[in-house]
Order: sequence, then structure tokens, then C-alpha cells
Amino acid sequence: MNSDFTIAVHSLSYLAHLPSHIAPSDRIAQSVSVHPVRVRKVLSMLCKKGYIKSKEGAKGGFELNCKPEDVKLDELYLLTSEGSLKPKFPNCNPQCLIGANIESAMDGIFVALEDQVGNYLNNFTIADILDRVQVQAKR
Repeated sequence: MNSDFTIAVHSLSYLAHLPSHIAPSDRIAQSVSVHPVRVRKVLSMLCKKGYIKSKEGAKGGFELNCKPEDVKLDELYLLTSEGSLKPKFPNCNPQCLIGANIESAMDGIFVALEDQVGNYLNNFTIADILDRVQVQAKR
């Protein structure tokens, strides 16, 4: 899994939490604590899928375009991180039984792992994340 997933979850949760559901990318980047360019890349992906929309002007920024309870984490995983669980195999020795076949032997394991991750993440939404954040804040 890569950090684009966490940036996407953080950004959508942040926007959902705001009363206006709108914020400039710089403010979102401050909350995530990453460079604004990195956040804008993820926000662009979220815009293309319709989770958010951009709003021009002095009071512009990115605006939530969906209900937090409608955004499942598995959708965000597929958008940002699909295939990232499979490790990179070095250039193994093709003359070696193990080296020549290890990657293809492991492929099915990582496909199944990714399916399990997706199935698990399907149980959670951005609304669930907001609930968990609020519980943590009260502790």
C-alpha cells in the first residue's frame, strides 16, 4: 500500500469534517503534513472519480462532492494503490529453478492478499473514519 491511499483518506475525511466541506489544497496539505504538490496529485485523482470537485475563485479550493458514508475505503485503495502489495522481485538467475520461477509462484499469493485487503477495506467508509477520529479525540 502506498501513501497516496492515506493522503486520499485523510483529504476526504478533512473535507467531510469541515462545515463548508471546502478547503484549498495548501490547507489540506498542512493537515496531512506533506508537500502541497503531492496532495494536489491525489486530489486530482479524487476529482476525476467524482469524490470531490474544484471550485475556482477567492473562496475556492476543493469541495466534497459525495456523502462520507458512500465512500468505501476499498474504492480508494483501488484508485491509489492497486497492485502495490506485490513486492518487486530482483532480476533472479534464470538458470536457477527457484530464481526462474519464484515470481510467478508468488503471484497468486499476492493476488489473494490484495483481494483480502479489498474485502476488509470494503467494511469501512469515510464516515467511519470520522467517527473513529472523534472517538480518539475524546480520549
